[in-house]
Amino acid sequence: MLNKLINLIILFTLSFLFLAFSLPSLTQDLSSELNLKRKVAISRFSNETQSGMTFLVDDSGDRLGKQASDILSSRLTSTGKFIMFERVDKDEVDAEQILLGMKDDGIIGVDYLIVGSVSEFGRSTDSESKVFKRTFNQRAFAKVNVRLIDVDSGRIVFSQEGAGEAVSTTESKPFRAQSAGFDQSLTDKAISQAISSMVSKLVEKLTNKPWKSFILDKDGNDYIIAGGSGQGIEPGMELFVFSKGKKIKNPQTGGFMELPGKKIGTIKVNYSYGEDDFSEISFASLTTGELGDDYDQYYISDK
Repeated sequence: MLNKLINLIILFTLSFLFLAFSLPSLTQDLSSELNLKRKVAISRFSNETQSGMTFLVDDSGDRLGKQASDILSSRLTSTGKFIMFERVDKDEVDAEQILLGMKDDGIIGVDYLIVGSVSEFGRSTDSESKVFKRTFNQRAFAKVNVRLIDVDSGRIVFSQEGAGEAVSTTESKPFRAQSAGFDQSLTDKAISQAISSMVSKLVEKLTNKPWKSFILDKDGNDYIIAGGSGQGIEPGMELFVFSKGKKIKNPQTGGFMELPGKKIGTIKVNYSYGEDDFSEISFASLTTGELGDDYDQYYISDK
């Protein structure tokens, strides 16, 4: 009996010591998890509804489409997972032309381009009379479609549709006139609801792709890579260097695809420099491996 008690005490003591030493390590691993932001470009949504040429337009020609892209951009930014590039050229809704425009503007390293449209929009009013009051209802309904384009391949890799409705109710007393214009805030609310219904799946798809950056140049012993603290890159962070995979043509689709890259080394971030998230660069030292002079053949990733 005494031996069993001693064994239990020893087992309890060893378990306690194991937990005491393991928990700090686990906490440190979780706290050091990288949170590197992806670069996402979003274009102004097109307005495919009948209202696109009537009352829901502004000086640029489309207020409804701009509202949709602004709301989605705000939602994605608020997650803290993305750096958003807005493409507001009203005459360019074709994805291929937008991608060419991004290259001409010197925007590099963008992972995805989001294009979309407001496919349906409607307003309605109704009323209900009771003994001592009359209820007036105003409704707005919207349906939004988005397409996610992989910038490297130019292919649509994800599409999603969302719908939303917003209602405003007012009441009036008997024998009293009720006169009110349509509540314009319902437009924003309906579009916001439509985007909310699909944003979680969109975020999941956007973060499935491994984070990437690129080597821009070399300064002395330091390599200059795109991105800085605004993108989640911090001094002391270790990242992997990959050689780009070979590009091959798929005879079934006629499109080109890039084979997986090969891990060839690691770099350690020394410091970052830049005025904002879009112009930041980081200086890093090569800790393992060797690199050639053609930096276009490499990319940086966290895993």
